Amino acid sequence: MRRFGPTFAVLLSTATVLAAAPSPMAVGWSTLKTLTSVKTASPATALNNKQVAIPGFMVPLEDDADQVTEFLLVPFSGACIHVPPPPPNQMVYIKLRPGQKAKMSFSEPIVVTGTLHVTTVQSPYGDVSFNMDGDSVKLYAQ
Repeated sequence: MRRFGPTFAVLLSTATVLAAAPSPMAVGWSTLKTLTSVKTASPATALNNKQVAIPGFMVPLEDDADQVTEFLLVPFSGACIHVPPPPPNQMVYIKLRPGQKAKMSFSEPIVVTGTLHVTTVQSPYGDVSFNMDGDSVKLYAQ
């Protein structure tokens, strides 16, 4: 009988944890806009602290022209730039996890995956009803 060392046991337990991790729930803006108050139950409040994937457009909050670590996710291109910002329940404040950056883009649709939090955040564009610990940012493909 062949015995495996501690390295194999760590790899096996890591693979088991990764296999058991739930895939993020796809969330649309129609669900997010049901939030009228963080104190009132809605389909959006049920997403608090859940792994989700939300498509939208980036509004960078940093001056770096190439890559960003913080931005607002909004439902349409150009929101918050030259027009009044969307309502708070139509913006998500994204802060990418340490060490991660996303390519800055105003016009390309993206999808952001991470842990969503239903809480009011102050931004340069006003109050935001959601924030997310961003795990990944990818181009949105229909």
